[in-house]
Amino acid sequence: MEIEKDALIIDELVDLLENGGIPPGGKLPSENTLAERYRVPRYTVRNALNHLEERGLIESIQGKGRFLKPGPARIRMSLSGRTSFTEKMKELGHQLETAVVSCVPSDNGEAARALAAEPDDTVWRIGRLRVVDGEPMAIHYSHVLESRFPEIGEEGPGIRSMFEYYRERGYGDFESGKSVLSVVFPSSLEQELLSCSRLVPLLALESSCLDGRSGDTLEYTRILYRSDTFKYEISDIQE
Repeated sequence: MEIEKDALIIDELVDLLENGGIPPGGKLPSENTLAERYRVPRYTVRNALNHLEERGLIESIQGKGRFLKPGPARIRMSLSGRTSFTEKMKELGHQLETAVVSCVPSDNGEAARALAAEPDDTVWRIGRLRVVDGEPMAIHYSHVLESRFPEIGEEGPGIRSMFEYYRERGYGDFESGKSVLSVVFPSSLEQELLSCSRLVPLLALESSCLDGRSGDTLEYTRILYRSDTFKYEISDIQE
């Protein structure tokens, strides 16, 4: 029964927080108040509050109590279209900073299949952290073939926009392949990069970028979006 009460407290507090019952920075009721309201021991309330804190919804201030964490404003973004993330943020008027966090050979089997890699071809993965208006919001993992871009190992750490990189090499007519959406939870490294807890779900978008003229796959992409920073408009899923 206490487990059911724990879940009830979490659900009702989440609803209260998300619907403006408590404003950003506002103080939550004390453990004693919540324990009396739900007629449960204080440790049941504490477990529920600890869960909300792990999800990044509230924060504790020593000697003052628990407060609704302000957090970033959600950005409404379409997951369709042929424009890059950089171009989308520019169109929406947001300040975007990109940092390359990795450029390494990859053993991702799905990427190798999507790119039609030969057995002796090397698939490179370029990881880029997207910081929007000062808030880390997404990680883009771009997979490309060394046989198509022979200098990618050296040039990868300097790439801020893959579309610009392709255009500089004669590509300009891009199309999107099939896209797949799923929900995942961040690894320890992703928690650190995105400044989020392990309980903040991420929206994973896997897709391909094709050369519109030849139909060849230029890139296999896996993008991790923080679920608490975007509102998504979905029609025909493309990236």
